[in-house]
Amino acid sequence: MALKLFNTLTRSIQEFEPLDSSVGKVGMYCCGPTVYDFAHIGNWRTFIFGDLVRRVLEFKGFKVQHVMNITDVDDKIIKRMAETKTSLAEFTGKFEQAFFEDMEALNFLRPHHLPRATQYIPDIISLIEKLMKNGLAYRVPDGSVYFSIAKYREAGGHYGQLVKLNFDEMRATERVASDEYEKEAVADFALWKARVPEDGAVFWPSPWGEGRPGWHIECSAMSMKLLGPSFDLHLGGEDLMFPHHEDEIAQSEGAGLQGAGRPFVKFWVHGAHLLVEGRKMSKSLGNFFTLRDLLAKGFSGREIRYLLLTAHYRETFNFTLGGLESAKAALARLDECLARLREGAGTASSPVSPGGNRKAGDEAVPAPLLKDFTEALDNDLNVSGAWGVVFEWVKETNIKLAQGSMSPPEAAAALDTWEQVNSVLGIAKPPEAEAPAEINALLEARQAARKAKDFKRSDAIRDELKSKGWLIEDTPKGPRLKRG
Repeated sequence: MALKLFNTLTRSIQEFEPLDSSVGKVGMYCCGPTVYDFAHIGNWRTFIFGDLVRRVLEFKGFKVQHVMNITDVDDKIIKRMAETKTSLAEFTGKFEQAFFEDMEALNFLRPHHLPRATQYIPDIISLIEKLMKNGLAYRVPDGSVYFSIAKYREAGGHYGQLVKLNFDEMRATERVASDEYEKEAVADFALWKARVPEDGAVFWPSPWGEGRPGWHIECSAMSMKLLGPSFDLHLGGEDLMFPHHEDEIAQSEGAGLQGAGRPFVKFWVHGAHLLVEGRKMSKSLGNFFTLRDLLAKGFSGREIRYLLLTAHYRETFNFTLGGLESAKAALARLDECLARLREGAGTASSPVSPGGNRKAGDEAVPAPLLKDFTEALDNDLNVSGAWGVVFEWVKETNIKLAQGSMSPPEAAAALDTWEQVNSVLGIAKPPEAEAPAEINALLEARQAARKAKDFKRSDAIRDELKSKGWLIEDTPKGPRLKRG
């Protein structure tokens, strides 16, 4: 079964096929962070969705070229710089480093390219010059340059490819200088912003005078520089569909760099909003969380990642602290099953091929877990269905282990298959919890009490260990400690 995704461009679920299907390569651009603050949990839902898409594509054999931009100059950044009296590099560098640390905590695959907007000023200027040459951009007296929606439409461009726009009903304004403008406005937008006193030292020379790029043109310049004028997949949150992504299409296709009949991007895929405790996230409501806030509450990156991967990307998701507690319990159940499989496998090798197939005569048969898991994800990334497959497998595996009906090679095969599934889910192994010496001493004392048939003492030690946060599991290979 082929991977199917909802393409915002066509407003339909389509079989995913790259522009150049014969080479098996996919160019994928994800709108990344604006580094003016720590990324919040709503941002991370979108970013984890992008990480999932890349992992699924690689799982299916595509060679992905993954680009995620870093917006390191825009209106919000300049405002915060002025408030903190820091330089651009110093201010953005702090939050960029924090973003990378958060990525690691959430077990992200590092994008192949993480371009900063400030590194691509010459490319941005070149793109604006092409738009001016094509008659789609104009300079105003203060030295700013704007994209003309009217000229673009007169030239045959379609403005409103991702969202349906009613130009008669929507409020039209002459032009908008702000990076983020009102959703009901169809307006000429800034490509280059002339330097103003509030910008301080944030400016670059250009043919139109000193200034800085607008937000929308940054993404077009970086994506086309790294992936070419036409590429396969562009991801982002649904809040970016209009105006940001719509403006990207207009200015990228308006530059006329694509070949005849080729779009700027073939597939646009957008993730839905996230609610926190049933409401829109807001600091005033006390439901605004960065990743660091949640880590400080004692939750782990893998628990947060798991919870953000339990809902379909096109569904509004309600993120709750109770949901994180449930995530902790679900992962503990999975971890317990995997630990028992490792014990059962011992040093046995797996009879499963690298592709996750078992030999049945002369034919390769996909492992049931792998087959059902793949079918769920092929259906527009039905990740909740995929998790359902995983936990049904956990249930069946636990039964076999309890019955003693799983041989060491079969246990090794199950672990190998799980590793392939986990290459998509990215749920890192929990950190090894080494028991302190006093806990190990109690375990030995319990064993001695059991041998002496002093079960009252044995039970008392078990209770003492539990009060200290450790549980004992008696296995055929002896007792095993685990965190309670």
